[in-house]
Amino acid sequence: MKQISLRKKLFGDKAFYLMVLSVAVPIMIQNGITNFVGLLDNIMVGRIGTEQMSGIAIVNQLLLVYNLAIFGAISGAGIFGAQFYGCKDHAGVRHTFRFKVYICAALTVIGILIFLLGGDSLIQMYLHGEENAQALEQALYYGKEYLTVMLIGLLPFGVEQIYTSTLRECGETMIPMKAGIVAVLVNLCLNYLLIFGKFGFPELGVVGAAVATVISRYVQALIVMVWTHTHGDKMPFVTGVYRSWSIPASLVSKILVKGTPLMVNEVLWSAGMAGMMQCYSVRGLDAVAALNISTTISNLFNVVFLAMGSAISIIVGQLLGAGRMEEAKDTDRKLIVFSVLSCMVIGGALICMAPLFPMLYNTSHRVRELATWFLRIAAACMPLAAFMHATYFTLRSGGKTIVTFLLDSVFLWCVSIPFAYLLSRYTDMHVIPLYLCCQLVDIIKCIIGYILVKKGVWLHNIVS
Repeated sequence: MKQISLRKKLFGDKAFYLMVLSVAVPIMIQNGITNFVGLLDNIMVGRIGTEQMSGIAIVNQLLLVYNLAIFGAISGAGIFGAQFYGCKDHAGVRHTFRFKVYICAALTVIGILIFLLGGDSLIQMYLHGEENAQALEQALYYGKEYLTVMLIGLLPFGVEQIYTSTLRECGETMIPMKAGIVAVLVNLCLNYLLIFGKFGFPELGVVGAAVATVISRYVQALIVMVWTHTHGDKMPFVTGVYRSWSIPASLVSKILVKGTPLMVNEVLWSAGMAGMMQCYSVRGLDAVAALNISTTISNLFNVVFLAMGSAISIIVGQLLGAGRMEEAKDTDRKLIVFSVLSCMVIGGALICMAPLFPMLYNTSHRVRELATWFLRIAAACMPLAAFMHATYFTLRSGGKTIVTFLLDSVFLWCVSIPFAYLLSRYTDMHVIPLYLCCQLVDIIKCIIGYILVKKGVWLHNIVS
């Protein structure tokens, strides 16, 4: 009897998982295809040479700070958007959409200015190893070329995120998925044509990769915008959304209180991840190239727990907005278990396949070997990452953004980065055990997240 009760507590029925998959699978497919094409893009550039691949990897790590700043900014408003939709307040959704437009416009201008004025210095922070000065100069050159073009793509990325996030909060996950599929196919085709100069197109190398990415972003943004504005019956919030730019001051205040920690968290977290990579880069350009390979490949497998985090945010957020607290708690528990168990299976598969992926790159044996070990470590830690991610989105769905800020960015900057810095600068530890030790530090975050979720500190309706 106890076993049956435990099974009901941790696992849902068929209808439950069909509901969850209807939300999560389109997000998985969209992110999966995006990451798969990112992998192909990475392989194509990797076929040119290690320096080109390293230059792009460094720039993408820097651009991640902007990308996650946008994500954090719209997520703060998105907490309210999901709960407004849960209680059928379409005017509230409309106001949160306008807030996203304002904040994304400001961040885009700031991001472009920072990269234009300080891009060279930022790239040089990752270039170490005096014995290979020529390779470092080439990596810097290719990184600067790539960054210059990629800045044109910041605007459509922000626009697409505004629309896609709002559609998902309103339960529409298929259109963002379809737009993502079209965009990555455009990106893939243009990559082949422009990187290698096929069918009469110019051979642009890393610049071709950047041009292809930028064009695909404009295509994706255009698709979600056109669909949203031509389906006002399904998305009532869009009616008159640009007729007025006003937002109730009380709502702006609430979003800033809940959302600012979230945005600051994403900026600090992404900057922190750039800082972690900088610590690993002390071990040489080979470590940077290997981390680029392993990160690109592991991202393809990480889409499951990332999509489950988004599903938790949407499903649990709507239940909290509707005031169904016990159902939200039960649903959240089952979603966390589902996410962790799924990643145990996926992580095991990645451990077995790890040696195969680096063979696709035109690089040295040492880089391939390092990438294989990085992949195995990331795969073994995937269930931990899944649990950590699920608890993060659980706390965030109930508006506990200060708590997530402390658990995520403050922990990263106060524990993980000093730990990585000390090991990389003051020991001779090889980069592989160094990487493993830094990953295992996150066990502390999992313990704290478990305690907070179990206590139910996130069970709040923040829009009533």
